[in-house]
Amino acid sequence: MLTIGLSGGVASGKSLVARLLAERGAEVLDADAAGHTVLEYPEVKAALAARWGTRVLNAEGKIDRPTVGRIVFEPTPGGREELAFLEGLSHPRIGNLLEDQRTAAAARNAPAVVLDAPIMFKAGWDRLCDVLIFVDAPLPLRRERALTRGWDEAELDRRESLQLPLAEKRARSQVVIDNSGPISAIRPQVERFWREWVERPDKDSE
Repeated sequence: MLTIGLSGGVASGKSLVARLLAERGAEVLDADAAGHTVLEYPEVKAALAARWGTRVLNAEGKIDRPTVGRIVFEPTPGGREELAFLEGLSHPRIGNLLEDQRTAAAARNAPAVVLDAPIMFKAGWDRLCDVLIFVDAPLPLRRERALTRGWDEAELDRRESLQLPLAEKRARSQVVIDNSGPISAIRPQVERFWREWVERPDKDSE
């Protein structure tokens, strides 16, 4: 089973590529969803409440993610320190959950899994992958897409500043998919990748 990692800039279209790969039969491992699950682990909730107080818990006793976001994304040295605390607490658990999900997909005989994780390199989850795809899109187009999510340019820049530089992401990837055009231009690229990396006509002879 091939493990495919997706990288690229913020709003480059990684989720679209993941969806197209899923249409071919891949299972998608969503690191953001795994992160939401990990935030509800009892030991994680207890550690966050101990550090930041009950303000990070909502009326149902669950972690209030917007409040946590305001704490860890504050553009100050203190905010960076709190982000490092959160990452040190959550990233190993998210990685373990993703590995469990990958193992379960292999048991179901999935031909491939796709890891969609914006902070894949920062968290070291690229070690789980057999091949990395860089989804490329020009900055003006990514800004336009970000606006549809309710983000302004400052928010896109802030999110991107927390990730590996685009040039390094691209250099560490084996495949580039151009997402600067319509879906009709992207789909053939995904299909070609699937033939060459997943179906691989020569793999039966290995």
